[in-house]
Amino acid sequence: MTIKQLSPTLSVAPQLTAADIADIAAAGFRSIICNRPDGEAPGQPPARSIEQAATSAGLAFVHVPAVAGALTDADAEAMAKALDRLPAPVLAYCRSGARSEKLAEMAGRARQRAAEEDYDIVVVGGGSAGIAAAASILKRRDHLRLAVVEPNEDHYYQPGWTMVGAGVFDAAVTRREEARLIPKGAHWVKAAARSFQPDANQVMLQDGRRLSYKVLIVCPGIKLDWDAIPGLAATLGRNGVTSNYRYDLAPYTHRLVKAFKGGRALFTQPVMPIKCAGAPQKAMYLSCHRWEKAGVLGAADVHFHTAGGVLFGVPDYVPALMDYVERYGINLHFGSRLVELDGPRQTAVFERADGKGTQRAAERFDMIHVVPPQVAPDFIRESPLAAASGFVEVDETTLRHPQYSNIFALGDACSASNAKTAAAARAQAPVVAVNALAALDGRPPAAAYKGAFAGGGGILR
Repeated sequence: MTIKQLSPTLSVAPQLTAADIADIAAAGFRSIICNRPDGEAPGQPPARSIEQAATSAGLAFVHVPAVAGALTDADAEAMAKALDRLPAPVLAYCRSGARSEKLAEMAGRARQRAAEEDYDIVVVGGGSAGIAAAASILKRRDHLRLAVVEPNEDHYYQPGWTMVGAGVFDAAVTRREEARLIPKGAHWVKAAARSFQPDANQVMLQDGRRLSYKVLIVCPGIKLDWDAIPGLAATLGRNGVTSNYRYDLAPYTHRLVKAFKGGRALFTQPVMPIKCAGAPQKAMYLSCHRWEKAGVLGAADVHFHTAGGVLFGVPDYVPALMDYVERYGINLHFGSRLVELDGPRQTAVFERADGKGTQRAAERFDMIHVVPPQVAPDFIRESPLAAASGFVEVDETTLRHPQYSNIFALGDACSASNAKTAAAARAQAPVVAVNALAALDGRPPAAAYKGAFAGGGGILR
């Protein structure tokens, strides 16, 4: 079996047999495309037999048959669609490999043409908010040309990371392939947005392409600014420093909590806004619960440092939370912001304001759960769509931009004053869908967002 690499994500090969699949999987391929029609030559293995072997080996498989010497634009579009949806790297095969190589070249041109065409609606962001909004729109009008701009091949159910840190979930159950979540009928543009030209109704992509739209929906999430705290990024995942705000670190939280036999445990919360205002406390209460069950809570010196002035933004919740604070013997520090971290020395520096000015104090720790400061993504903050906060400016009710009537935003990236939770995104998605379709028809907004349950949901990408 001779494999020719065309790019880091695509290779081609001559006719495969079921016996080749194990070696293909071992070589790191995640998907296979068959470009031969069945029955093209005597003794040719049917595509179904290769698909069965691929599926057994954990590989994705798509049959995109094309006739040698008579390749069509429809073949190229089918190949492009398969390449857009399949997890990479992909191995395509035909009789000799030449047909697959030609189809790949044609698919590239088809992608370019598609990228330069007008879309009815462009959704920037393929996280929970973007997928929900796109699905809600296409459920109402499945014939629309709708593009979802999302560079990542993996999608994460981030509210679950709190449960991973508590040892309730395995991290793997929170990950899904993005291709499997893009709504049927949507075109997945696997690229990152770079900038907006709202007066020209265009989105510029990092790879130089541009997408034109009639209606734009912006929901790329929020940026976790790990570098805002000196020393933090260098020690994450080591020296007892962890965070449930990252997929690879949530299991480390579980290991630290499970191994903890006593000592000082710090939990932090930065200034708002952040994804799920309750997540920093959830990590703390779940840890204390485990230590209580293990009989080591009495040896734990637990501290909660929050940059805010209250325990939680919804007053009705505070009494119940205070019951847990008292039960677990948690020391509360309001107006206390983490500003520096020395992992090897296991020392955290906090900044507090008092009547004498701003004071700094260093605290030793055996473990620390850090929630990083969070800001709007750079390309949003620097765009003409940004409010003073850096997030996409929207009307609180319609979620429409006040200056551009064909632009909407939802999820963590919008400036609405609700908490940034999955609950908010779920409530916003149908409102944006209805109002985006109204804008497409030249009508005023028809749906109103009335806010979301402030304590619900969880971390949302």
